Amino acid sequence: MPVPSGAFQTSGPSCFDKMKLGFTIGFCVGMASGALFGGFTALRYGLRGRELVNNVGKVMLQGGGTFGTFMAIGTGIRC
Repeated sequence: MPVPSGAFQTSGPSCFDKMKLGFTIGFCVGMASGALFGGFTALRYGLRGRELVNNVGKVMLQGGGTFGTFMAIGTGIRC
């Protein structure tokens, strides 16, 4: 016997949930690329110790925030 339509329908994630996931994924990708590019750039400038960690951390947060924002906007457009 078939299940009546609408009896056990589950809804998928909302558009806001998809945008949060897009931001999270973009933030992680931006942090990883910021660690690579920021680390190499800081080492090339001759930074060491605390200066290196502060500079790389700042570049990671900036890259993560920027890429995460664009990923969230792109995901919102697709909803």
